[in-house]
Amino acid sequence: MPSQSLNKNLKPPLPVPSFFNEQRVGEIWKVPYQERAGQARLWAKEYQLAPATRDEFRVALIAVDIQNTFCLPGFELFVGGRSGMGAVEDNRRLAAFIYRNLGNITQFMVTLDTHQAMQIFHPIMLVDAGGNHPDPLTTIRQEDVESGRWRFNPSLANMLGFSDEYGQQHLLHYTRELQRRHKYDLMIWPYHAMLGGIGHALVASIEEAIFFHSVARYSQPEIQIKGQNPLTEHYSAVGPEVLEGPDGSQIAQKDDKFIRKVLDFDAVIIAGQAKSHCVAWTIADLLEDIRQRDEKLAEKVYLLQDCMSPVVVPGVVDYTDPADEEFARFAQAGMRLVSSTEPMDSWLE
Repeated sequence: MPSQSLNKNLKPPLPVPSFFNEQRVGEIWKVPYQERAGQARLWAKEYQLAPATRDEFRVALIAVDIQNTFCLPGFELFVGGRSGMGAVEDNRRLAAFIYRNLGNITQFMVTLDTHQAMQIFHPIMLVDAGGNHPDPLTTIRQEDVESGRWRFNPSLANMLGFSDEYGQQHLLHYTRELQRRHKYDLMIWPYHAMLGGIGHALVASIEEAIFFHSVARYSQPEIQIKGQNPLTEHYSAVGPEVLEGPDGSQIAQKDDKFIRKVLDFDAVIIAGQAKSHCVAWTIADLLEDIRQRDEKLAEKVYLLQDCMSPVVVPGVVDYTDPADEEFARFAQAGMRLVSSTEPMDSWLE
């Protein structure tokens, strides 16, 4: 728990700069870096914002996958939530929260979901008996692989550097492992967050806010690239869903460096998309590690509930209830469910 003496060092909420236009949060536009940099230095002078390295009470904000592909209507995996505009509404609140708490956030840790075409959750990786790929939002279960309904696409074996037989063994092992570990079944997603594509980029309004903080507080954000392994999903910033192949060989590993850095802060705030997937699994992995170290560490994790939404595709899937159940579990473990509209010092009392 943070001490009361440290709590008193938090700065009061700041105004939101006049250049922030919440009506443009759901749009793509170019951040005017040089102009914002000049404004940020003037802002720091006006509000006496010291370099972040001087913070006695150190606060990290983990911004999970706040990318165009998830956050803008019309993009591949827009997270609309039940309201239909979830991610846009979330980012309006998050941008305002960042500006109001510019003097209290020490550093951003930004994750970027990063993919290419040939990955286990994209249509190209699987075929049926007729050579057809599954449609996006098709669920692939263990029994679907065992029955031969879906199999690894043999045309990709040489490109990926292994045999067709290994690819099929891995697909069966992977779907079994997800069930054994009580993870979501393998979902075939639309091609999304493609490396180098516009969907991969941060939402402009959030990029602008993070850049403004970086210049005002002399704080370099840490960028965490995740999701490039072709053989596993990678929802969590901490590590992929499956770490071993069918032969027991290691195909991926958890990022212990990320965990150590996160837990070195006095408070950790988490926001982003989607609440039901990448945010939830990041928190779950973090909680697992916390329990191995010291369960009291969970009390310094703050979940910004109104700055994240679950995956909802009307008439197809709705992960709202599973997400809420997970967050209730996080709260029971000692993590704090908070709102962006509440002053930070009220969380820490």
